[in-house]
Amino acid sequence: MAKIEKIEVDELVVIRKELALLKEEKEKLSAELIIARSELAFFKEEKGKRAAELGIANKELVFQDEEKEKRAAELGIANLELAYQKEEKGKRAAELGVANIELAFQDEEKEKRAAELSIANKELIFQNDEKEKRAAELSIANKELVFQNEEKEKRAAELGIANKELVFQNEEKEKRAAELIIANKELIFQNDEKEKRAAELGIANKELAFQNEEKEKRAAELGIANKELVFQNDEKEKRAAELSIANKELAFQNEEKEKRAA
Repeated sequence: MAKIEKIEVDELVVIRKELALLKEEKEKLSAELIIARSELAFFKEEKGKRAAELGIANKELVFQDEEKEKRAAELGIANLELAYQKEEKGKRAAELGVANIELAFQDEEKEKRAAELSIANKELIFQNDEKEKRAAELSIANKELVFQNEEKEKRAAELGIANKELVFQNEEKEKRAAELIIANKELIFQNDEKEKRAAELGIANKELAFQNEEKEKRAAELGIANKELVFQNDEKEKRAAELSIANKELAFQNEEKEKRAA
């Protein structure tokens, strides 16, 4: 009889230890649930931040596309300006050609006039009576030569100005070419930046997908943990019922034992 009571007492001790262990496990699971909820809240905040970053990245891509279109428009205008300058250069070259032809014509006229003056001088030797008339003609001829020389100097000055304008246009053409090279480099840089941004967006999308998968796994683990808690509570209730029955049996046995002792 004492052996039976000892066994029952040992069982009660074991049951109490199991209950204490179940209580500790329940507390641990509760702590894990709190941590899991905190992690879910953190993942939600990170997801919001990532969405905001994606929005900013999309705005930057839109801005870069607009800048690219503006740069393309500027390049089109620059090409039109270069074509216009090329046409002006051709016109200026044609004007210079015409000016050179006029100078050649004036030189020929000057030589002809010199020949006429030589003939006039010879005629002066033979025609003393016509000397005064010829002198007048020579005076007129000299005035014409002076006028032609002045016109020649003016034409030379105009040619000098034209040459300066051509030099200036060539310099402007070189500057415009340099600006076009810089613009092309900027476009290449922007395309590289756009590709980098697209790669970063791809990585960000992969990270979000990974976080969503981790969130689903965590939710599944929480569901399993909740099921385990429900099962442990059921087991605890069963164990409590068994302990109540065992206590009743011990009380009954003690009463029987007292009656037997009496």
